[in-house]
Amino acid sequence: MQRQNKLRLQLLLGTALLAAPVSAFAGSDPVAVDPTPTGLADIVVTATKRETNLQDTPISISVMGSESLENRHVQSLMDLADGAVPSLRVATFEARQSALTIGIRGIVPNDANQPAREQGVGVYVDGVYLARQHGLASALLDIERVEVLKGPQGTLFGRNTEGGALSLVTKKPTGEFGMRAVAGVGNLDSYNSELHVDFPALGDFAFKVDGVIAVQGPATKNILPGETGFGQYDRRGLRFQTRWTPAENFTADLAADIGKDKNTPFYSQLLNFNPNGLTVVPWTSATVPSGSIRALSPLVQVEGSERMTQADIGVPQQWSVDDTRGTDLHLSYRPSDALELRSITAYRDLDVEQYDNIAGAHRPPVTGPNGKFSRYSLAGFWQHQFSQEVQAVGSLGDSIDYVGGVFYFKETVSDDAATPSTNQWNADGTGYTILDPTPTIRGSRSLDRKSTAHAESKAVYGQATWTPAQLDALHLTVGGRYTWDDKDGKLEMVNNAPTNLNFNTSVDRFDPLVTLAYDLTDSVNVYGKYSTGYRAGGASSRSLTYRSFDPEEVKAYELGLKSDLFDRRVRLNAAVYAMDRTDSQIDFSLVTVIGASTRNTLETINAPGTTKIRGLELEGQFRANDYLTLSASYAYTDAKIPDTVNPFNNQVQKVFIAYTPENAASVAADWNSPFMGATLKAHIDANYADASHSFDQFEIKNDSSFLVNARIAVADIATREGGPDLEVALWSRNLLDETYVYRRDPSNRGTLGDYGNFNNPRSFGIELRASY
Repeated sequence: MQRQNKLRLQLLLGTALLAAPVSAFAGSDPVAVDPTPTGLADIVVTATKRETNLQDTPISISVMGSESLENRHVQSLMDLADGAVPSLRVATFEARQSALTIGIRGIVPNDANQPAREQGVGVYVDGVYLARQHGLASALLDIERVEVLKGPQGTLFGRNTEGGALSLVTKKPTGEFGMRAVAGVGNLDSYNSELHVDFPALGDFAFKVDGVIAVQGPATKNILPGETGFGQYDRRGLRFQTRWTPAENFTADLAADIGKDKNTPFYSQLLNFNPNGLTVVPWTSATVPSGSIRALSPLVQVEGSERMTQADIGVPQQWSVDDTRGTDLHLSYRPSDALELRSITAYRDLDVEQYDNIAGAHRPPVTGPNGKFSRYSLAGFWQHQFSQEVQAVGSLGDSIDYVGGVFYFKETVSDDAATPSTNQWNADGTGYTILDPTPTIRGSRSLDRKSTAHAESKAVYGQATWTPAQLDALHLTVGGRYTWDDKDGKLEMVNNAPTNLNFNTSVDRFDPLVTLAYDLTDSVNVYGKYSTGYRAGGASSRSLTYRSFDPEEVKAYELGLKSDLFDRRVRLNAAVYAMDRTDSQIDFSLVTVIGASTRNTLETINAPGTTKIRGLELEGQFRANDYLTLSASYAYTDAKIPDTVNPFNNQVQKVFIAYTPENAASVAADWNSPFMGATLKAHIDANYADASHSFDQFEIKNDSSFLVNARIAVADIATREGGPDLEVALWSRNLLDETYVYRRDPSNRGTLGDYGNFNNPRSFGIELRASY
């Protein structure tokens, strides 16, 4: 297996060298067909709060445009878990599609799906911060591009961006009529449809409506009749936008969106039994002596190498439902060519009802004759947030560009959770019954926990770039952000008993940035950067004590190169960085059985010393000819955390960073040429990642991965005069049907064995697109 993984990595890296590796662009859109030789197109980004050319922006950034997302059949941020951007890591929390963990450069929080926990990578849609990892798997609504900003973004983006930021930019109303419609079907009972309509302007107003539906059936079937399977989803979204332009120097954009993401968790399979080699007692034994383990029921299957297409035990399971809603207002006033004043006002809320019966008899509680089993994790999550940001973006003469602003954010978040068992074994273990569902109904549950948290953050920031008139190849950027953070929370219930556990923290901090860039030529520039960032502290609602933990902070040093070579046919960018993180927030968990319920207690502490993260990022693009574009990217990440005391046993142990492969790479090829009066488009990409950890406290790793996606289409098919242009496409994700464990949990080795979750199986389908 190791040799096979090395061969895969060598193949990817070899192709990357041929395609010209770099560190600023991953999976760019292929350049449109042109009868004359042309170079690679410029890419506009807004990483510095103003529109700039990607190649002139001294930050390590990867960009995926709308065509790249289409080629990879990306319908949700979940789909970016394939490794399209090697530095970006996306994973489910537990096996739940309703909460995503987003990581960049080794900043990957394992459990941020609690009211008082934060992520270390900020996620933004049109500049609006999404504070919770719940709802991030919702359907994407007409994305123009995805910008992956790597490294701390504490100056311009603020709290919880110590690893970087994921910025989604949507397409805006044009004021001219246009319509795009998509309809597709595929395997796994999947189908998808989209409708995007730009309406003709009415006076000073332009309007746009976007609607999206994406549905997929289960990857693993549930054998209990009438119950949902595992790994399925039904995502729907709707957004309305209006743009008011009463004058050339003023624009107001108002948008409102609503989304519903119905989903079920991936099946958690028992990967092995009794890996510690304990004495096995019969399944019918009344007791299990110390140092022994109970045999499995004859109904239980152990499968550690292939995804089970059908569960061995039927369980009650219903849809988890994420409801997201939001409204944002963007104002832009340009009193002169040298100044733009902006305002971003946003309100969002989130309601989640989670139903997660992921494992049947494949995880505790472990019981024998007449025992209750099949842990049903039931949770509610509710969040409301308001944010206001005011920016000034301008220039002073020809030598200084600046941005400054103030920011305000406030949110209230609450949750509850219960874990009743839903099944009961018959005496001989060859059958089971479904229990009374009353404990699974809201209002009748025995709650493991219930909590509420509040956060309020205020900040003032500024950043300026000076280009001396006498030396216009030199660019010095200096910036800083001062933040005031207040958080408090209350753990209201533990193990169904009222409590009065509280935390209250206030933090003031300053995050600076200094960048020195130099243009070696018109098409090659280098830069050096120092920046800081932090992830806010808080408390774990899974804790029995609700003790607070401090913020963690990062100091980062980065050297980068950006270049366009050979008449812009080759784009080579690179970045090498070192990040030192202090007060690293480390999670330790302990699984305990309380009657028929299983509780996962989690304590978060700040690790001692300095966590050292070192890395290299290479990305590139090669316009081989007028029709073929090759692209490649690679990320190396080395992360070491000091040994830390486990609060459950007071023993010093090794700890790790989750979901961070040491080596990850991606290559892609895009073909775009005339074909029988239309256009032939073909895309293929391959993505590799080393095995990584699932948990901070366990050394055992997941499997390495190698995923291939492909799409072929005939586009620009003309119809009758005045009719739409058509495109017909065949697509596949995980074309080679690669199977690997992306999450492995060894928590229950002493009572059962490891259980884990496999990636999605191969999916494929056909799509028809029509555009006016």
